[in-house]
Amino acid sequence: MPDQKQPYRFIISGGGTGGHIYPAVAIANQIRAVYPDAEILFVGAIGRMEMTRVPEAGYKIVGLWISGLQRRLTLDNLSFPWKVISSIRMSHKIIREFKPDAVVGVGGYASGPLLYAATSKKIPALIQEQNSYAGITNKLLAKRAQKICVAYKNMEAFFPAEKLVLTGNPVRQDIMEIQGKRKEALLHFGLTSEKKTILVIGGSLGARTINESIAAGLPSIVEAGYQLIWQTGRGYHEKAQELEKPYANQGIRAFDFIRQMDLAYAAADVVVSRAGALSISELCLAGKPSILVPSPNVAEDHQTKNAMALVQEHAALLVRDVEAQQELVPAALQLAGDEQEQQRLSQHILKLARPNAAVDIVNELFKLIK
Repeated sequence: MPDQKQPYRFIISGGGTGGHIYPAVAIANQIRAVYPDAEILFVGAIGRMEMTRVPEAGYKIVGLWISGLQRRLTLDNLSFPWKVISSIRMSHKIIREFKPDAVVGVGGYASGPLLYAATSKKIPALIQEQNSYAGITNKLLAKRAQKICVAYKNMEAFFPAEKLVLTGNPVRQDIMEIQGKRKEALLHFGLTSEKKTILVIGGSLGARTINESIAAGLPSIVEAGYQLIWQTGRGYHEKAQELEKPYANQGIRAFDFIRQMDLAYAAADVVVSRAGALSISELCLAGKPSILVPSPNVAEDHQTKNAMALVQEHAALLVRDVEAQQELVPAALQLAGDEQEQQRLSQHILKLARPNAAVDIVNELFKLIK
């Protein structure tokens, strides 16, 4: 690794969802693990969740006035060119004042202007692409970046092959340390060790189809003798709280957001999840038998592509969003009752885990500033 007298300085940019933010924080944590005195600045988009999640993780963040293009004609679209110009100017100012040794883009609106400005000043840039179908911001930046760290094979369809490094997605350290936590986890959620537990997670913002399917299936889950940890997202939480009341003594627990995901995974026998890249990376590391319900409301249907990468390896089951109302709860109950299938899925999904992703990405980053 390179050696210099003053502390290294890095800007990490991007966000919009937990799928971008948590890998970014994991990269920052690994930089700090190697160089505790490194100075790290995050750049996000004003009004997006990174503006609160990043400071909670202990890092400073600056916001750009930027958003995505809507697929329909809106006032936001009319202001889009001004937002881009404003954000590029602001990015140049940030770079001039902070003087980074290198920049990292994790996808999301803010990473576009920041990496564009940085690379125009010949500052080394690394992109981290979480999905099996590359996001538009990262595709546009690919020619300007020196290195592109990916989580899936066959990404040459989107990026120059000579820049690619297969690292996997970095996840929170605690997800890798769930062994031996089951007793603590069940106690934390007020559950019993005598029942199987189903964990339902719809992503950091929740998932309407999954929530409605679980809501309709609550009597079946209770009747089958299973417990439920249900992350609903903020928008559905109030309704879920009403629905859980009759079953509070039977192990139904609804939360708008679960901060201690390590304990949620440790308690779970079966997981129902969206197929965001970060969720899949966490499931691989946790080794959990899973049913994936890809969101249809994402660019190029990339969650289905993420899910199929696992299904083809017999590492997860898939229920399509359009079929979830009828099929999701029956599929979850069947899997919860089939220990042989749980074991098969668990063994296969563990083979896809990449526990050293953050280490490998940071190693690539330091190679750029040698």
